[in-house]
Amino acid sequence: MQILSESVIHFPIEHVYATYRDRLPEIAPYMQDIREIKVISRVDRPDGADLLNRWFAQTELPKVAQGIVKPEWMQWDDHARWDDTAQHVDWRLELPALKDQVRCSGRNSFTAVEGGTRVRLEGTLDLDLRKIPGVPGFMAKRIQPQVEKFIVRLITPNLEKVNASLERFLEADA
Repeated sequence: MQILSESVIHFPIEHVYATYRDRLPEIAPYMQDIREIKVISRVDRPDGADLLNRWFAQTELPKVAQGIVKPEWMQWDDHARWDDTAQHVDWRLELPALKDQVRCSGRNSFTAVEGGTRVRLEGTLDLDLRKIPGVPGFMAKRIQPQVEKFIVRLITPNLEKVNASLERFLEADA
């Protein structure tokens, strides 16, 4: 399933890009549904950086998901390869508890626009519910599209909230 999000942050691209890449853990307190972001590893390259950040969510789950989603599923690893020349980041999310069941990857592109920076996220999310413990095989295929849609509907506003949170952080940091 496709994921698409686009926002304009009203700060110059050099501030937005560098803050996104280098200061993401400091932005977590500005995000309502994120408890913490930890940098697990960072390797700087001449043309960018490779980062592994672990995100910890704090959100209420709908009743239909509470029986399936376990608390340890509310964290994920964000593998990011930053390209400073092209000003984009290629990312892949991995849920430690669901490595074989969830595939999510994409690219965030940063573009200077009048009055700020456009951040465009394009990605894909693929689930294999047949491999998730507790989901009956006969139900997995039938409910998978609804679960994917639910997750994308949950993710997309949160992606936009990350950008809004980054803007609030930059305003407070100015």
